[in-house]
Amino acid sequence: MRARTFHHSAFTAERIAQERARRGSSVSVCLPARQCAGTVGEIVAALEPLRAQGAIDRIVVVDAGSTDGTAQVAEQAGAEVWQEAELLPSFGAVQGKGDAMWRALSRLDSELVCFVDADSEGFSAHFVTGLLGPLVCEQGVSFVKAFYKRPLGDSDEGGGRVNHLAARPALALLYPELAEIRQPLAGEVAARRELLELLPFATGYGVETAMLIDAWREVGIDGIAQVDLDRHRNHHQPLSALAPMAQTVLATTLARAQRDERATFSAPIDVLAHAPLERPPLASLAQAAIGDPRGDERDA
Repeated sequence: MRARTFHHSAFTAERIAQERARRGSSVSVCLPARQCAGTVGEIVAALEPLRAQGAIDRIVVVDAGSTDGTAQVAEQAGAEVWQEAELLPSFGAVQGKGDAMWRALSRLDSELVCFVDADSEGFSAHFVTGLLGPLVCEQGVSFVKAFYKRPLGDSDEGGGRVNHLAARPALALLYPELAEIRQPLAGEVAARRELLELLPFATGYGVETAMLIDAWREVGIDGIAQVDLDRHRNHHQPLSALAPMAQTVLATTLARAQRDERATFSAPIDVLAHAPLERPPLASLAQAAIGDPRGDERDA
């Protein structure tokens, strides 16, 4: 039940470029972004050399209508910029990060897709090479999660409170097969497009937990890898903001457990009422429905 675990140093840009050339795999890096003008330019600039080295093909920033100049900064740094509201507009208003990722996937045409957060501070290209490494260089890997230390104050591992206090305990109890995944809420993930198209995408804070559970159902623990990226720095939210996040993560996990008959509730608890809205697997949508706003989208 142990996921395959690696350190990012095993996967250099040169190694990935060589393996990509041999296998012919195309790669897109996608950054969902909201009010990230202070960090997105630095991240795109760090990724540009990977494109020049042949490790990746595209850098796409999906902007949530930011008013701080995020789109302009990203474009000036060399990224393609898409406005999330212009992707699959027939599905209505975009409901947070997970929805933006799902909509971006409908336009990304690469075989491998890497999602990274646009608000990371001190970003390094090894975040992407580390995530891509198991997909490109190892056999049988379809889904890769990041893990890292998250410094908080004077503590080297004090961050990631919702991850440690909500996500991991819930998975350990309800999905013990995933108990070894160290950062289930990590926003950094890479996967094969053919797998991502089979997964429903939870919106908002539920996307990482739902994606991990559903990927495991499709490919098993042997198809999942996790990579140590050393340290990750970004803005830490106050406890008052973490409570809704924790509730969403728990509701998402419980809804999955109820669906998979791993948990039943004798009390009248409507778990689904607290779980976030989900978008259907892209593979389940007819091409006409994706491209035509008049298509039947009642399953959304």
